[in-house]
Amino acid sequence: MTQSGNRLGFGFALYVLLTCILGLYFAFASIQGNYGLLRRVEIDAEAAALESDLAALREEVAVYSNRTRRLSDDYLDLDLLDEQTRSVMGFVRADEVVIPRTDSTSPRRDDPS
Repeated sequence: MTQSGNRLGFGFALYVLLTCILGLYFAFASIQGNYGLLRRVEIDAEAAALESDLAALREEVAVYSNRTRRLSDDYLDLDLLDEQTRSVMGFVRADEVVIPRTDSTSPRRDDPS
C-alpha cells in the first residue's frame, strides 16, 4: 500500500507542477505575446499617431480640393490663376519691380549645372 500512496503523491505533484507551468505560460503570453497587453498598448499608440496623420492629410486634401475648385471651369478665381501663372511660368506685370536674389543658395539662371 505504501507503493500506491507514493505513486499517487508523485502523480498529483506532477499534475500540480504541469498546471502551474501551463498557468505561467498563459500569464506570460497574455502580457508579452502577440495579442498581449503590451502589444495592445503599442497598437493604441500607433493608432493615435496614424489618426493624427489622417487628420493632417484630410486638411491637406481640403486645401487642394478648395484650390482645384477655385481653378475649375465652373468657378474661376482670377487672383489664384494669376498667382499660379506667376509662380510656375515666372511672369511679372509691367508695373512690378523684380529684385533678384544675390545669396549663394538660390540657383542662377545662367548656370548650366
